[in-house]
Amino acid sequence: MAWEDSPSHVCRGGDKRALSFCCPPVKPCPVIYALEDAKLTAQEYVEIKEKFAEKTKLGQGEGTCFGSLVWCCKPSKPCPLRDMVLRRIDMSVEEYMDLKKELSEELVGKQVSDTKESIIALSKTFNVSEEEALKVLIECDNDIKKAAKLLKMRNLEL
Repeated sequence: MAWEDSPSHVCRGGDKRALSFCCPPVKPCPVIYALEDAKLTAQEYVEIKEKFAEKTKLGQGEGTCFGSLVWCCKPSKPCPLRDMVLRRIDMSVEEYMDLKKELSEELVGKQVSDTKESIIALSKTFNVSEEEALKVLIECDNDIKKAAKLLKMRNLEL
């Protein structure tokens, strides 16, 4: 089962669970704030990801930006390097996302997704059913900011 409620990338407003899709903290970017939220130092973050890479197929990835799939982003973001490695090692997107979810749990622990809260907030804010809010949230790759913009645009069209 793939990670159905996976967050958007941290750099696109995703929550700290998305640290499993982030690069090493080598430049100033939103990963710094996600690490603070997760109460992890940059060193702890790197160590957790490297240990996870050693024990799973995410450790493979010669030819990717940082030499390991453990540092690669979500499949929704186009990346020919990551995709080439996935094909070479015969790893499905579902297996990749399952491993990324496990990695996320090692980084920040198991958490109840804030998806339900997001659905309720979108539903109330834009006067749509919770079903419609969920549909738009999924369509927007669980990015609440993007979902809000889309619903706002739809309201303007009415």
